[in-house]
This record gives sequence, structure tokens and C-alpha cells, in this order.
Amino acid sequence: MKLGMSTATLYRWQKRINDTGTRGLEESSRRPKRLRTARWSVELTETVLELRRQYPRWGIEKLCVLLGREDMHTSASTVGRILSYLKKRILIHDLPRIVQLGIKRHKKRPFALRKPLNYIIEQPGYMVQIDTLDVSLIPGMHFKHFTARDMTSRWDVLQANKRATAKNASLFLDTVLERMPFCVKAVQVDGGSEFMAEFETAC
Repeated sequence: MKLGMSTATLYRWQKRINDTGTRGLEESSRRPKRLRTARWSVELTETVLELRRQYPRWGIEKLCVLLGREDMHTSASTVGRILSYLKKRILIHDLPRIVQLGIKRHKKRPFALRKPLNYIIEQPGYMVQIDTLDVSLIPGMHFKHFTARDMTSRWDVLQANKRATAKNASLFLDTVLERMPFCVKAVQVDGGSEFMAEFETAC
């Protein structure tokens, strides 16, 4: 007589009947006996929550960089699991997606060029990256943190301003040229408005 099941299943059912009687044939929970537990600290979770609320559109890679500056070094996958944990407890929410209804034509910038693929960074000064970061030490007090880093020597120049304007960025460029102990040949920036106008003219 064919029952349409494996011999192993029949033996397993027989063992259940011998151990607990006919009740052993009832479907039981398949939940694993050992569940994966969180391996991150409460302090790390609270820090990720605070950074997520401060920078709601930043990805896990950028959050990892900010955590590293707080001496909390962890992987991007761990940050992703923490964010999922916070979402399940409704402590954070996904922001609505921004739908772009048209093709935005960027005005051609008079000076800025994309880094050529064959551009070789051979020595200090050949590529200096400049960026800004929002910093809030106490509630109600915010400022812009300008950072310049040489990609070869890792030489940094830092400066704080109340606003990230093109004029302040051009003044920061003067500070970079003054403080870096080598000639700056190229500067790399993102598409922020503070790196246009007076800043491009200063470059």
C-alpha cells in the first residue's frame, strides 16, 4: 500500500506516538528553539536612532562613517539590522519617495570638470577633497563643518562656519592653501551650492 510519503516520515510519526501517544501526531510549532539575539549594545542603538532622525535620508554607509567618528565602529549590515529593528518598533519611519516629474537640466558650470579617468594621484596635493557636514553639539545651535583632506597624505584642514555659503567656502579654500604644506593641484567637491559661484572663481 502506497501512502505517498517517505519512510522517514512514518518512522518520525511512530516515534511521536510512542513518546506522547496520538497527540504527538498533532501539528506543533516549528519555531526554532534557538533564536538569533541582537549583538549590538543599547548605546549603539540609541546613537543610530539619533543619527537617523538627524539625517533621515542618509544611507547606512554614511551612518557608519558618523558612527566611526563617535568611536563606534560597526558594519553596514549591522546598521541595517538596527534600522529594521527600529522600524518594527515604530521608532522610525520610511520617508515618502520623491517623484521627479521632469528631467532637470543642470546649468553648465563654467569651471568645474569631472575628474578624468586617466588622472593619476601621484603625490600630495594632486587631489584634495572638500566637503561640509552639519554639526549640532547642543539643541538650538547648529553650524557647518568644512573639511579638506588630501587623498595621498591624509592631511586634514578643518574649519567651522555658521552657514555653508559659496563665500565661506571660498574663504575656506584660502585656509586650505595656507595650511597645507604642499601645492594643491586639484580640488574635488560634490554638487552642493556652496561649491559654486565665488568658490569656483576662487579655484
